[in-house]
Amino acid sequence: MRTLVVSVHDVTPLTLPVCDVILTDLNAIGVNSASLLIVPNFHGQAPIEENKPVRRWLEDKISLGYEPVLHGYFHLRERKSTDIGIARLTTQVYTSGEGEFYDLSREEAYIRLQKGLADLAFLQRKIHGFIAPAWLLSYAAEAAVRQLGFAYTTSVRAVKIFEGVRRIASRSLVWSTRSAWRRRLSLAWNRELARQIEGLDLVRIAIHPTDWAYNPIRTQVLRLTDAARASREVLTYENFVARQVSAVDA
Repeated sequence: MRTLVVSVHDVTPLTLPVCDVILTDLNAIGVNSASLLIVPNFHGQAPIEENKPVRRWLEDKISLGYEPVLHGYFHLRERKSTDIGIARLTTQVYTSGEGEFYDLSREEAYIRLQKGLADLAFLQRKIHGFIAPAWLLSYAAEAAVRQLGFAYTTSVRAVKIFEGVRRIASRSLVWSTRSAWRRRLSLAWNRELARQIEGLDLVRIAIHPTDWAYNPIRTQVLRLTDAARASREVLTYENFVARQVSAVDA
């Protein structure tokens, strides 16, 4: 089955106004469900648990069929004196310090995951997915994700389903906006990538609030999403994974 999964990353009290606009724009092109990647306490400065308007907004969206996904706890990874070579490139240049779960131990990851689930308990429903900030998840941290009973995680290149240990290859469209050259490269890269993956069963589009600050990127995101939606069923990650599991069990 040809499927489209749209995810909105970095849903926090600080980004909520933009996230609301993103969902409104998606609704206007017929995309009425998405996976919402929620950061419970962004950079230790925006706790969702203490923010009633954000909690009401999330409860409303979940009631309409949007999926809550745990997206780290702080989203932030502080620099370490041992960050050299690939570690420094990955955590400071590629992610600008946002790869929270890049090198957490199993114990550290377990604690943050538990705190995240506790902070989102007001949603009164099971959260099936965990997606690490910047898609950077250490092997030890992934063990904690499995231990806590999450059904899946994703990377930029795949969806990993824990039941049956299956990896479904699917390169996500994602944009980088931190500088003008990154934005120009993202536009060209995603235009070509969209052509390359059009024939795949699963297309994934990852949207960040910062994308909506730049009209060329916002326009391209919506155009590529609309084109993919025209020939695909739009599902959340949760529903996509459930169908994959059911198909195997059948």
